Amino acid sequence: MKVILLKDVKGSGKAGDTINAADGYARNYLIKNGLAVEANAKNLNELAGKKASAQHKLDVEKAENEKVAAVLDGKSVELKVKAGQGGKLFGAVKTAQIADELKALYGVDVDKKKIQLETEIKTFGTFDAVIKMTQGVSCKIVVKVTEEV
Repeated sequence: MKVILLKDVKGSGKAGDTINAADGYARNYLIKNGLAVEANAKNLNELAGKKASAQHKLDVEKAENEKVAAVLDGKSVELKVKAGQGGKLFGAVKTAQIADELKALYGVDVDKKKIQLETEIKTFGTFDAVIKMTQGVSCKIVVKVTEEV
């Protein structure tokens, strides 16, 4: 019996897969427990529609990420922070501060978790950062840390 899996089933397949299963296994376990539905024309059309919808959503998300990357790629952000004697910062510059500054300067909302620094920023200077968005889209920015007067 052909069935469409609604959830991942160990040893059988992942959600959305169409598999051939023994009649008893399909009726008494998969369908009864809500893990699968029979693969008739209606259910196959619904599955195709869901897959097309999911792909469209991914395409739109990737296009939005590419727009953000085009705006930010190669740009620089200057952060003014307080420091003690010897040029050591009070604490470290956090990715949340960088995200806030990007929003203020360029009007682009970037999740702080997507900003990756090569090292912790604890001194003045220029540092490289990478913003890694979903679906392999990324861009590089420069973070300049200067002393607040």
